[in-house]
Amino acid sequence: MLHFSRWKQLSILATCLLGLLVVLPNFLSQQTLDKWPGWLPKRQLSLGLDLRGGAHLLYALEVDDVRKDWLEALRDDARQRLKEAKIPVSALGIAGNSVQVQLAKAEDGDAALKALREIIRPLGNPLLGGASGDDVEVVRREGGSFTITPTAAGLQQRTSNAVAAAIETVRRRVDPNGTAEPTIVREGSNRIVVQVPGLQDVAKLKEMIGETARLSFHEVHPTLTAKEAKVRGIPPSFKIFPAVDQLDGEQLLRETPVVRGDDLTNAQPAFDSRTNAPIVDFTFNQSGARKFGKFTREHIERPFAIVLDGKVISAPIVKTAIEGGRGQIEGGFTPQTATKLAIQLKSGALPAKLSIMDERVVGPSLGNDSIEAGKLAGMIGGIATIVLTVLTYGTFGIFACVGLIVHGLLTVALMTLMGSALTLPGIAGLVLGIAMAVDANVLIYERIREEVRAGKSAIAAIDAGFTRAFVTIADSQLTTLACALVMFWLGAGPIRGFAVTLTIGICTSIFASVTVVRLLVSYWLNSMRRTKGGALVLPV
Repeated sequence: MLHFSRWKQLSILATCLLGLLVVLPNFLSQQTLDKWPGWLPKRQLSLGLDLRGGAHLLYALEVDDVRKDWLEALRDDARQRLKEAKIPVSALGIAGNSVQVQLAKAEDGDAALKALREIIRPLGNPLLGGASGDDVEVVRREGGSFTITPTAAGLQQRTSNAVAAAIETVRRRVDPNGTAEPTIVREGSNRIVVQVPGLQDVAKLKEMIGETARLSFHEVHPTLTAKEAKVRGIPPSFKIFPAVDQLDGEQLLRETPVVRGDDLTNAQPAFDSRTNAPIVDFTFNQSGARKFGKFTREHIERPFAIVLDGKVISAPIVKTAIEGGRGQIEGGFTPQTATKLAIQLKSGALPAKLSIMDERVVGPSLGNDSIEAGKLAGMIGGIATIVLTVLTYGTFGIFACVGLIVHGLLTVALMTLMGSALTLPGIAGLVLGIAMAVDANVLIYERIREEVRAGKSAIAAIDAGFTRAFVTIADSQLTTLACALVMFWLGAGPIRGFAVTLTIGICTSIFASVTVVRLLVSYWLNSMRRTKGGALVLPV
């Protein structure tokens, strides 16, 4: 147990040295780090909102928007399935919280029921925490009419999926480069908490998050204008869309888009090679490119409309078939607005509107006070721990203190490498990890004392102490690790920060308190045998 091969010794020492190199940038200024060679680590431990200050926003997803979008999708799906089944309808639209279908011929009821039932989708497995049943209900009524209604469980699942999609969309908008390290978590059934450390401009953050940025491409009615449709009546499956610039008037467009923004794979700000005006270049996926290419081939010399958030931003004429799935959006952009739109399109559209429930800015002064208080508490606690450990266990207490230092360095090093933000709960987890590391050494040393009292020699007692105490240490640490993993899995925000730091501390404490301290004891035993020889008296 006390014998270490040369490669094990080198591995332990290299791990400690690497941890020191990773931690060192946290104690240096950015100007000093800029002068470091490129191969040395330069990343610093980021501070959370409670330590660094920043913006805190609480959003609520509009469930009514989720229901409305779902009903529109059900209406389009029902129209398409009845069309494919060659079943004529006299009326099809949304009434209240249902889609109403009226067949032209009542005798087509059986065929229509079969086609409409294909819309129904089963919900998740209740054994895995999901709801049971179907997402929609299709009811046949007299006279060849049908009602398609979303179920309560279906709407709940739809809302939950929309919140999950909104979280990812918000994350890509707030942190497009993956460097801001925001905290974006679900709260309740339809709320989202957004925290961005170091950000003081809440208005800019709200503007970036709040817009849905739903892009779609629609067919323009070939003969009627919006003004004529208001007089003669709007044709079925068409709708009047307003323009972004009211001077451009309104457009009569087919309600179902040719291609949706979901088919976009990329969007980048650029400049038009002819006019040098800011534009947004976009690229479709394979499905979107196929649909867009087919539409433009069939509509040459006819206009099509680009709609953003329900408003027409451009209605160009198709001059030639647009193959390859690439295009550009022109809309009187400035470089700033083109960049913002590209980020929003690239991040994806929000599934529904987000309403602000709470907003506040946490100043950095409060964080500085917390850091100073944490430093003072850490210094007092650290000095008290070292003094008590050395007084109680002598030379072995010094070894334990060295293990504590290694434990702290490795914990901070892993947090730095993982990009984990340090918060006040994280500091609590760090302190608790240090206390648990001390407990591990106490268990080992007390076991050694018991072995000495039993009459064993020094080397035998030390070997037995590390060997037998390790099982107890592992059991206690695994129990705490299980609690930390549950907190990380079910918790959010500060609880997760505490769980992350505690988990890292558990892993490093076993290495530092057992492996590193055992190596130090091995070095001490070898040096004592070389200098004194004979029997050894343990300083514990």
